[in-house]
Amino acid sequence: MNLTLINIGFGNVVSANRIISIVSPESAPIKRIITVARDNNKLVDATYGRRTRAVIITDSDHVILSAVQPETVGQRVMNHEEVTEES
Repeated sequence: MNLTLINIGFGNVVSANRIISIVSPESAPIKRIITVARDNNKLVDATYGRRTRAVIITDSDHVILSAVQPETVGQRVMNHEEVTEES
């Protein structure tokens, strides 16, 4: 198994193999997911006090908040997959 790390902003990285979804934080269901994760001590805030723009959900039920746009994080995941396929 190859460990691929994705930059989610401000020097923070997440394992691309563990990401289930990358979503925008505006909808009520996502806000509920964030609240539940906070209550269960499974929330990682990687925004450095900035506005949350992406919510990353992992296979271990951890929820990661990022100040980078969801499209940007998704593009970084896709770029790493393309590089891996070429190698």
